[in-house]
This record gives sequence, C-alpha cells and structure tokens, in this order.
Amino acid sequence: MVSLLAVPAATQQQQQVLPPIARYTVDAGTMSGMAAMGGGIGGAMSMMNGGGNRAMHEMLLRLGSTRASTGAASADHFMPAGAQLGKSVPLVTPQPGRSEPGGYEAQTPKGRLLIYWGCGATAPKGQPIVIDFAKVAKGQMPPGLYAPPMSLPGEWEVTPANSRTYGDWPNGKDRKTLSAASSLLGAHKVVSSYAPEINFNLAQDFMPPLSARSAEQPGGSVMLTWNRLAAATGYYAWAFSAKGTGRGQPTDMVWWASSATQAFGGPLWQWLSPAAVQKLIAARTVMPPTQTSCQIPAEVKQAGGEMTMGSLYAYGPELHFANPPRPSDPKVAWKPDWTARVRFRSNTMFMIGMPGMGDMGSAERGEQSEDTPQGDGKPKCKGGLVGIAMRARGLCN
Repeated sequence: MVSLLAVPAATQQQQQVLPPIARYTVDAGTMSGMAAMGGGIGGAMSMMNGGGNRAMHEMLLRLGSTRASTGAASADHFMPAGAQLGKSVPLVTPQPGRSEPGGYEAQTPKGRLLIYWGCGATAPKGQPIVIDFAKVAKGQMPPGLYAPPMSLPGEWEVTPANSRTYGDWPNGKDRKTLSAASSLLGAHKVVSSYAPEINFNLAQDFMPPLSARSAEQPGGSVMLTWNRLAAATGYYAWAFSAKGTGRGQPTDMVWWASSATQAFGGPLWQWLSPAAVQKLIAARTVMPPTQTSCQIPAEVKQAGGEMTMGSLYAYGPELHFANPPRPSDPKVAWKPDWTARVRFRSNTMFMIGMPGMGDMGSAERGEQSEDTPQGDGKPKCKGGLVGIAMRARGLCN
C-alpha cells in the first residue's frame, strides 16, 4: 500500500466542492461599557451615573441565495424562546433606494491625524505617521501608510452583491432588540421564499462581557487591563482622541492600535474566524488569548486631548452547519443545499481620562481640591467631554 503522505501533493485526491444554494451567517456579539450604551457623550454620562457595568447583546443575520424568490421575497428566522425575540424575526430584502441630492458643500479638511501602534511604555522609533488632511486633499499621501494586506481564512460575507436574493436583520421592518438576558441556545430554523429550509441547533451561547480598566503610569503611559475570557481566541484594542482649537475644529487627532504592525480597522473591527485569528497572532497583529494587558505608549496620551476613547475586542468561536453534511470520501463531490456559519465576539468601549466613581463621590461630597473654589465647594468645569459630562450632573460650575 502506498502512503498518501508519499504521494506528491499535485496528485493527491481533491474533493470537489460545489457552491451551496443558500448561505446563512449569524454574527453574535456581547457589548459592554460604552459599547452597550451607544458610546459618545451619552455613553460617558451613563457610565458616570452608575451604568458602567451594563452589558448587551447584538446579532447580525444575513441570508443569500442563488435562487429567485417565488413571489415577493420573504424570510424568517425562528428563534429559541431564550432569545426573547418572539416567535421569529424577519429577514428583509433591501429595496433599491434613490440617491438624494447632497446638501453639503465640499470643504478642504483641516488638521492632522497621528498614527501610533504597538504595546509599550514608549512609541517605537519612526512613530507617529502623520497625515496632514490638507495635503491628502491635494493627493499627497505619506509613504508607508498601510501594511501589506493579508489574506485571512474564512474572510467572506453574504451581501446583496454576491446573492441573487438577499435578506438581513436588523432592519427597518422589525424593531425588536436583544437583551442582556437573551440566549441563543437551542433550535434555529430559517424559512424563506428563495432558499431551502435551514435548521441547526446551537450549544454555544453569547460570550461573557469584557471589562477593561485603564491606569495612567508614572511615565505618562496608560496600562490597559481586562478580564480573560475562556472562549476568546485573541484580543485587539484601539484608542482615539482629538485635540481641538476651541471652535469645534480639531487640530490633531490621534489613533493608536495594539497591533505590533501597521494594521488598523477593516476586518479587525468585525468578527474573525479562529483560523484568521491564529494567522494574525503569528503576524503580531492580534494579541494571544493568554494576554490580559497592553501598555498604551506615553506619546499617545501626550499627543491627544484630555480624554481618549478606546475599544477592546475579544474574538470567539465559530460554528459551521450544512445540509447534506460533507462526505468523508474525498472522491464524492459535495454540493450542499445550504451552509450556515455562526461567529461570536465580545467588545467593550471605555474612556481614558474620565473620572472614576471615587472621584465623582469626592466631588459630590464637596471635598476640597486644588481646583475647588471657596464658594459652593464645586470645582471649575474643565473643557471637552469631561467638562460636559460633569456639568450635566452638577459636579462642577
């Protein structure tokens, strides 16, 4: 008998895999911190009023088919009772929209964007990359801005462009939302007018929430720490701040990412397969699942405004379902009627530079500080987001 390993790769039997009639994707996320409250000033104020530990769930459903619909396009995902979304949610097929005339006058952008990356007390030599918006408007881009793109396993999406008929949720037809108590455990069924019926059972639920903490270090850097999630395959963080002129026009914006390479946004802000995460960990773009801290360089804090908004992602498991199942014999071609992919992640947003609950308690008790006037015992309001949030709560004048 000839060992398969001894046979040249070119002559090994490759199973023929034909595209399915329907592809279905479920992206399930857990949001905490400001991510669970919409972010921005409203999220910051909610955190200051004791809502910082709130967690919520999100879910994106997308169905794509090679078939045309029999009649008007319709599709429903029937949920387990634990999802708390009722009997089902509708997957709506978007209607071609008409473009509205623009009412904005093009303006030459002003200011600069300073880009940093990597964990450490100080930024490595060669940082930041500076993008002058006025020069970019003239077609002048700084050299070496982007790292070479990386092909990631499992990086595909279901979209209207790659589907003959398409439907998704959330949408404008259905206003239901998931709660912190929602669960995906149990039987799922998708019935539509343009795809075979899809059935699968989930034994994996939403990931636990992330809890991120930041602490300024003596040298000016910021230590970011978080709780380790057992289901996490890797972590990625970014932070952003802006320093304004006082007239609403920022002069400098600062963007930092935890990656040891120049990798920003794109698929890193989405759901990633475990195989893709492994590849990104090897490239030092994503932090390994054993890591629970990252030091934001001092230069990032120094170059930005008084408050920095940050985000942390924990990528999670990925499950696959298909009907009929893939044949074990590589000589037998596989043509599934449908395939389904379910991905998980957990995400939290936080503010660096926002007073903690202990600081606010001192202000509410009227304790004196260096900025406290002798009159009513309240400190003078600072500028920026801190001042807006504290003034709204009556903690400063």
